[in-house]
Amino acid sequence: MTTKTNTEQILRTMFARLLQLEVDTQQAERLSAVIDSVMQRVGGHFDLETVQGQNTFRALLCSMVVHGWGNGMHPYHNPCTDQDGQPLEVRVSKDILVAMSDLQALRYVKKDAQGRVRKALFEPDQNQRVRQQIDDILGEVSRQKWPEG
Repeated sequence: MTTKTNTEQILRTMFARLLQLEVDTQQAERLSAVIDSVMQRVGGHFDLETVQGQNTFRALLCSMVVHGWGNGMHPYHNPCTDQDGQPLEVRVSKDILVAMSDLQALRYVKKDAQGRVRKALFEPDQNQRVRQQIDDILGEVSRQKWPEG
């Protein structure tokens, strides 16, 4: 049994404010389930131990869904066949959900002519790099002052 959240209420409010649309109960329940599932899997900079942190994160996810919907990324805007008339099959893997720290480490993406990702460069965040540089310097000083002999 799932716990009751206020995701559905936030979604309805976002749709009303951003798109001036009223979402029916079934659509709101389905979208809420997706958002709550993502929220369970993704860690981040929100203090998810507090109600305010949870609601802030939920509102962020809801606004992303609503903006996507407004840009045509919804089930009623997807074709059933490709340009050659062949049926389309879209598969989604749960592996596409990555930790927030990994997304923040993404620095460079190279795409081919069709827009597919060919190369991606991940680097740790600036604070982590600075801490690593300080640790390296301290380690070098330590080795110079107190050689292991």
